[in-house]
This record gives sequence, C-alpha cells and structure tokens, in this order.
Amino acid sequence: MIRRAATALVAGALFAAACVSSARAAAPARPNIVILLSDDLGWADLGCYGSTFYETPHLDQLAREGTRFTHYYTAGSICSPTRSSLMTGKYPVRTGITDWIPGMKDPPDSLLVTTPTKKVLSPTEPTFARTFQAAGYRTFYTGKWHLGPADDGLKDYGWDDYVGDIGGDQVGEAAVGRQGDRAAYLKNRRDSTERFTQASLDFLDHYGRERPFVLMLSYHDVHTPIQPMPGIVDRFIAKKKSMGPDPAPLVEHDGQTRARQDNVDYASMITAVDDSVARVRAKLSALGLAENTIVIFASDNGGLATQKKPGPTNNGPLRSGKGWLYEGGIRAPLIVLAPGVTRASRTDDTAIISTDLYPTLLGLAGLPLEPAHHLDGVNLTPLLRGAPPPARPTLYWHYPHYHGSTWAPGAAIRDGDWKLIEFYHYRTVELYRLTDDPGEAHDLSKTNPAKTAELLGKLHAWQTSVHAIMPRPRTPVTP
Repeated sequence: MIRRAATALVAGALFAAACVSSARAAAPARPNIVILLSDDLGWADLGCYGSTFYETPHLDQLAREGTRFTHYYTAGSICSPTRSSLMTGKYPVRTGITDWIPGMKDPPDSLLVTTPTKKVLSPTEPTFARTFQAAGYRTFYTGKWHLGPADDGLKDYGWDDYVGDIGGDQVGEAAVGRQGDRAAYLKNRRDSTERFTQASLDFLDHYGRERPFVLMLSYHDVHTPIQPMPGIVDRFIAKKKSMGPDPAPLVEHDGQTRARQDNVDYASMITAVDDSVARVRAKLSALGLAENTIVIFASDNGGLATQKKPGPTNNGPLRSGKGWLYEGGIRAPLIVLAPGVTRASRTDDTAIISTDLYPTLLGLAGLPLEPAHHLDGVNLTPLLRGAPPPARPTLYWHYPHYHGSTWAPGAAIRDGDWKLIEFYHYRTVELYRLTDDPGEAHDLSKTNPAKTAELLGKLHAWQTSVHAIMPRPRTPVTP
C-alpha cells in the first residue's frame, strides 16, 4: 500500500509538472531586444534613405523587413544629450546633460557665457536597462557610452555586463595624443567596430538562449576621426572618380557644409557598420533567436556636415548637420523590426523622438509603462502595429552651448508642421513650415509674426517648466 501510494504520488507530481511545463511552453516568451546605435550617422546616409554613394545592403534589408521612420528626431544634435534621452526617456535638459561630455569651452570672443554640461548621467536616474533587469532580463552593453566614466562597468545603470574601449570609455584623441601614442589610438578606434561586434556575438553565444536579454551595441563609427577601412575603401575611391569635380561647399552662418556625399573613408566606415549589423543578425538566426528578437537600428544625431571646413557627409535635402538644430542635425535614421508586430517594408512619417524608445521597448516587451520615469516619451507600440499616430506632444530642443560644428547657443521647437529656431548668439528667430520646406530654405518669421510669437511663447514656457539653464551675455571687459 505504501509503495502503491508513493507511486501514485510520484505519477501525480510528474503529471502536474508536465502540465506546468506545457503551460510554460504555451505562454509566449518575452522578446529579446537588440539595439544597434551608430554615432553621427546622417539621415540620408543609408541606401534606404536615398543615398546613392554609400552602400548599406544589410540595413536596407532590415528596412524591407521592418518599419523605417522618416521623421525620427534625436533629443540632441550631439551625442551625450541624445544618449541620456535614450536611457531615461527624458529630455536632456532634465538630466542636466545638454552638451557632449565634457563639452567645449566658450570661444574667447563669444558673445555669450554658457554653463558647462553635467559630466555624468546620475546613477539615480531610472533607466530602461534597470527596468528590464528587474523584469528578469540579462542586460549587455558594448561600445561607446559617453555618459560619464565607465571603467568600472555600468552596473549602476542596470547593465549586467559591459565591454567598452581599451583604456576606458573617456579616453579621447587629445589625451592619447599627449601620451604620444596617436597611432595606437587611431588603430584602436578603427578596429572598434570589429571588437564590439565580436563582443556581441560572444554574448549571444554564451547567454542568448539562457533567458530574455537586452543587447545594446553602440558603435564609434562613423564619428571622427574619419579613417579608411582596409579591404573596403578601394571600391569607393573608384566610385568617386566617376563623379566629376567637387562642388563648392554650402555656406552656413559661420561654417561650411559639404555639398554632396563623396567622402570615401566615411563611406567605408558606414559599410563596416552595415557588415556588423549583418553579422549580429546572422548570429541571431543561427541560434534560433531571430523570430523572437526585436532589432532596432538608429543614430544618435545627424551626420557631421557643417564645420569651419566642410564635414565628412551631406544630409541633403535636409539642412546642415550635427551640432545644428536644423533638420540635418536632429533628424536621423531609425529602423524597427519587431516580429509579429511590425509590417514588412513599411515607411512611417510620424514625428517621433529618442525619448520614445524607453516606453516603446516596454510596450513591445509587454511590460508595464512607468510614466513617472520616461516623462517625455510616448509608447509607439500601437503605431508599430498599424494604429493611427498617437497624440504627439510638441517637440523641444535646448542646446545652450557653442560647438565645433560652428553652432552657437540656441533652442528649437516643432509643433505640428511648424518649426522655430531661436539663435541666442545671433539674436535672431527663424520659422519654417516643414511640409512645404523640409530643407528649411524659406524663413517665414517676418511674414508670419503671429505663428512666430506663438511658438516662441511655447518654447519659453517649456524652458521655464523644465528649469532650463540659459546662457548670459558676456560682460564687456573695460580696457
């Protein structure tokens, strides 16, 4: 009797376990998430966004399989502010990171005195990585961080594992130059895409099938220094020879903008990123993870087009580039592939911004939203499923610093089809209707003073509400 009862008990336990196992198998697994973030890649730098000089077959394929956004904005026109917005779902002005870290000193002849940006993202800021970590995800970050020191890892921000730069994330060209090893620095940077890609593949091999994960691969490319990629650049040299003489650069305030896409070294760096994307996606397929993995590709700001001398790319038909609050500086590529959610070859022209990433990731993963955290983000999951665009709050930018692109302090607002830029340094305001003028060639501020006053009032009210730090006039020096 004891043996028979024990046998029945074991059989019952096995049956119950089988039921639980079956229920678990039937329940949809939470999706994995892969975020691929390029640095300084322009809106027009991909074939699927219109480039005929650069070659991006793998990213073009990603766009054919998913949704490509044509009006995706970055919350900053330079790296660190946008990266803080991606992590937190907040405008950069709320985190205090309003410039690249550590930022540029005011020029000696500047008309304004600016307040330096914060040098680190506060570890107390809620991040999407920490939220996913709490939900049972394994989180992995590799590549450029640029939100403060990262030598001890990023565990304070919710990342379980981190693989960064040789010598630390904040090692810059000037610092290495002072050490007299510029050649080593340049090689380190040139090889970084390969190194970060391999780190991602290793993570997938070791942990990809263990439990749901978030993998963020943050490239240095295509940020300066612009360097030729061996084995790639030669075909672009031949391609450029067929294009004829270089056109004259475009004048942009105190700078110059490259007039067309023809930088062969820059083109080879874009191809290196494109090849990396292919390798990551191939690994997902080989491990049987592709059908349950969301892949997001984006850039952290517009392409570098305007400087004292022309930058390496052209963002046409958009105006100017990185550093500037014209469209070329803040509109960037964004491609989203979410199996079972996004439709193939879909193009969406809804105006969205990098603060939306945090709540959208939660929505795609079926996790509860945290409005108190991602204050300035909108969950775009319904839009990705094909629903009408969500009610879009007005978009704002606050960039009260000088920058090497020749940008001088100012701010901007986009409200519906209208966009206004206030230039503190030049003491001017410009107004554009983007539906009719995406290249911002026709300033309507004088012919439409009512709309100018309306948007200027909205911009100032928002700056007051977020306690934006404003530059102040430089006190004249008495001889």
